[in-house]
Amino acid sequence: MRDETKCLHAGYTPKNTEPRVVPIVQSTTYVYDSTEDVAAVFDDPMKSLIYSRFGNPTVMVVEDKIAELEGGVGAMCTTSGQAAVLLSLLNICDAGDSFISLTEIYGGSVNLFSYTLKRLGIECIYIDKNASDEEIDQAFKPNTKAVFGETLANPALTVLDIERFANIAHRHTVPLIVDNTFATPVLCKPFEYGADIIVHSTSKYMDGHAVQIGGAIVDSGKFDWTCGKFPGLTEPDESYHGISYTDTYGKRAYIVKARMQLMRDFGVYPAAHSAFLLNLGLETLAVRMKQYCENALAVARYLEKSGYVEHVNYPGLESDEDYSLAKKYLKGCSGVISFVIKGGKENAMRFMNTLQLASNEVHVADIRTCVLHPASETHRQLTEKQLEAAGIDGGMVRLSVGLEHVEDIIEDLERAFSGLEI
Repeated sequence: MRDETKCLHAGYTPKNTEPRVVPIVQSTTYVYDSTEDVAAVFDDPMKSLIYSRFGNPTVMVVEDKIAELEGGVGAMCTTSGQAAVLLSLLNICDAGDSFISLTEIYGGSVNLFSYTLKRLGIECIYIDKNASDEEIDQAFKPNTKAVFGETLANPALTVLDIERFANIAHRHTVPLIVDNTFATPVLCKPFEYGADIIVHSTSKYMDGHAVQIGGAIVDSGKFDWTCGKFPGLTEPDESYHGISYTDTYGKRAYIVKARMQLMRDFGVYPAAHSAFLLNLGLETLAVRMKQYCENALAVARYLEKSGYVEHVNYPGLESDEDYSLAKKYLKGCSGVISFVIKGGKENAMRFMNTLQLASNEVHVADIRTCVLHPASETHRQLTEKQLEAAGIDGGMVRLSVGLEHVEDIIEDLERAFSGLEI
């Protein structure tokens, strides 16, 4: 092998100098040739980089990769999935507006929608995924600006009928926003079924190794923002010299506005090193998702036959009520399973405390198997009525099946079950 360092010192340039990994641009700021160049970028930040609060070369490489994976026209990374969900809605909702959300979503999103956004003057109207089209139509108001749902609900593991809800949303001239965290673009591409905006907690399967928190918003570029309901995208933006996002940026209007307005003002942009780590996870995503799905299906079938288990939620099982939806939308059902242990909350917690291979932790979608008790942990801020609407029982355990050998995972479950009294 040739010593490229020696060649460089000797005045030679190696033929292949493109790096094999994404370089980390560890810089907060960028140098320009003149004050006129700086002024031009402040007039239109999309012309070049200004500051790493809302644009960094390392992060932008990852943004482009995520956009391509989902089939969108652009993406914007954030410091967390929660930040991605927040900005996806604030980009089109103002005080006095409302939006519709499925009840079966992540507990943190319920809290954000029900309390924090409410304090900002934005109303969330919850609907059941099994409600009739007529019932859902009645939930819309003149000020309703979006419909929100999760491809695979956390932790209920129900499947969103994307095509149906996209059609309903479009009938009311609003976009469908889909949280695609559990499915990832490897298992489902919501844009292909009519979704308009996708959000991710990249901390989950995309990262896969529990090393950094992050999120992403992806724009399909297909929604018509000039329909008359979204003046923030069509009317002149005084903070950027009267730019109209739809006139200036066309199909990329939504994602450009999110960056130029919201990321500029909120500053929830990830660091270059975080994006570097996320990119490493993305490079193995397709391989990992295949194995997660295989392991989880085997574990779900084992749980379904267990005498200690009352019910299993995993749409990959033929007995699951969403099996047909899973076959339509998913190429696999991820590695997350939720199941209800007989004996309720007390038995569920005793079971979890006895596990040895699986970790009891507030995380999911890791390479390592982990468990969580939603009712007393991630969803503990919900009322009993909200827990019921979200499909969460006191005996429910959320099991995130990892990449260990599936026989070892099942052996760990059997050991923990054997200590229960039912």
